[in-house]
Amino acid sequence: MTQSYYVACRSRFIDWGHLVITKYLSCFLILCSLSIPARGAGLQLLQGPGLEGAIWYPCSADPSDVPLGELAPPAVMSLRGVKDCSISPAKLPLVIFSHGRGAWFGAHHDTAEALADAGFAVAAINHPGDNANDSSRRDTLSVWGSRPADMVRLLNFLLKDWKDRDVVDHDRIGLFGFSLGGYTGLVLAGANPDTERFAARCTSKIGSCAELHSGASLPSLPRDTRIKAAVLADAALSTAFTQESVKGVQIPLQVWRSELGGYGVDAGGTSRLAGILPGPPEIHVVPADHYAFLAPCSPALAEANPRICIDTPPTFDRQAFHRDFDTSVIRFFRKHLVSQ
Repeated sequence: MTQSYYVACRSRFIDWGHLVITKYLSCFLILCSLSIPARGAGLQLLQGPGLEGAIWYPCSADPSDVPLGELAPPAVMSLRGVKDCSISPAKLPLVIFSHGRGAWFGAHHDTAEALADAGFAVAAINHPGDNANDSSRRDTLSVWGSRPADMVRLLNFLLKDWKDRDVVDHDRIGLFGFSLGGYTGLVLAGANPDTERFAARCTSKIGSCAELHSGASLPSLPRDTRIKAAVLADAALSTAFTQESVKGVQIPLQVWRSELGGYGVDAGGTSRLAGILPGPPEIHVVPADHYAFLAPCSPALAEANPRICIDTPPTFDRQAFHRDFDTSVIRFFRKHLVSQ
């Protein structure tokens, strides 16, 4: 098992058997070497039933602010990119994104833009009923099943109905998932949640916990073998997985977990989950809380929603971390989608 610990900027590398510890200090020159050349990602917006989101892809033009209109969540008006930039006919590897509880398709826009700049197509949608603009099914048991189904629907659209579907390489598809998006990715990769284990450890009187205690059953969960590799960050519902229930996961995984967790994600649970996944996965540990994996906030978003923008500890530099985070995600997908 390879495990890395991050602080802010790489200064030394220690290999002790199978444990790899990478420590970071403030270091401007090294951060510059890790950053990705700034170009404009092509950006197409999706606005249809069950498919509200965006597609990023390589583009050599200069970026600008692209207004999101009705797709915009509170305090976010635009994304950087080149709207409807023409797409090269070359076949592109594809990564689909699954956002966290109550978030939105652009919650990890910096990672999507970096992947597009590195030669990937990227697509993300709002999960209906569990996003920043629609909380109608948030925390319900139905979301356990609908989230993976949302990703299957997105992938079907991209491969069959998207106007630029011919640029997608069907054999090079990956997934990025954060929080409940991490759960989503595990299910699509072949994991089966153990609802009895989860119910025995939850005490809430509302939501999926209460539904399970009242005898409700888990909806049907899809697996999608088109997905060949996945990056999972602070996967939620970790208590619902056992070594037996994740043994069906047979794709390469890059797993990120925060040391502090929080906001519904238990740091001990994500650590246990990382340790039982087959593979073994490539594991990275970040000395911060759950929201460190969200894109760095604009001033307007930080003022409107400080909870997701203020890092713990206060010395944690989210912008510096994301330079390395995005670089590591690109490296992983290049290795498992492009080099294969």
